[in-house]
Amino acid sequence: MDFDAKIYVAGHRGLVGSALVRRLERAGYRNLLFRTHSELDLRDQGAARGFFASERPDWVLLAAAKVGGIYANSVYPADFIYDNLIVEVNVIHEACRSGVKKLLFLGSSCIYPRMAPQPMKETALLTGELEPTNEPYAIAKIAGIKLCQSYNRQYGTNFISVMPTNLYGPGDNFDLENSHVLPAMIRKFHDAKTSHAPGVELWGTGTPRREFLYVDDMADACLFLMERHNGSQIVNIGTGADITIKELAETIKRIVGYEGEIVWDSSKPDGMPRKLLDVSLLRGMGWQHKVELDEGIQKTYDAFRRTLK
Repeated sequence: MDFDAKIYVAGHRGLVGSALVRRLERAGYRNLLFRTHSELDLRDQGAARGFFASERPDWVLLAAAKVGGIYANSVYPADFIYDNLIVEVNVIHEACRSGVKKLLFLGSSCIYPRMAPQPMKETALLTGELEPTNEPYAIAKIAGIKLCQSYNRQYGTNFISVMPTNLYGPGDNFDLENSHVLPAMIRKFHDAKTSHAPGVELWGTGTPRREFLYVDDMADACLFLMERHNGSQIVNIGTGADITIKELAETIKRIVGYEGEIVWDSSKPDGMPRKLLDVSLLRGMGWQHKVELDEGIQKTYDAFRRTLK
């Protein structure tokens, strides 16, 4: 990647997009291209076409997406499938039309079947039924992968797809209705600590196992793959290790400094019983994560407290 090449980061204000911007700037890339949602609604095909036609970026990092946890997915399933599908279609199609040299599509580990063998290899895609609690979002992400592969096959593009595990870090969404499990726990334990609440209620049984990757590590892996990986082979990005949701809760409780009780509401859904990625393909290329979970949670909590100030 030429340091003077024009690089468009779609979704640059989000958790993933902002991490990509930090990593690109640290690497010395000088010609980064951004648009806020108010400046460019990627759901609008005409607006997307006009943007690509006028700006003609060399590289595209497609991090724009509608994301959320179990609650948000269950309440807004139509929004999750529509918004993600239409953004993917517009960006990938217009990237092809305008001659983009390389595009990276951010998928998700939720694309894999609910009962896929663990850890989940890239070959597990479309081998079984999806997890019902996030099926619309997963279907949209699978469509994005297939769009990239289809354009590569028909038009000779170089559009790559990566599947990150559960991400967290500075810039995360801490809204209790729409956030993922880790930032939601940080918010709940912090609020309980400041209000001296005797207990914190969490969804499910706490027994599912999840893998968590610090978002700046994910951005580093994306840049690594943009420089070294080509073609339609999807690539998992993760740590290769997981913990139970109960263990996660106890870790966050300790880091936040909350001393009350944890109450598990087993009437609420757990989601997939386990979701661990097989990252042997990426490790074989030479990449390894750097930030361990305790350090990453501390950094995320510190960033959350800065937003409160």
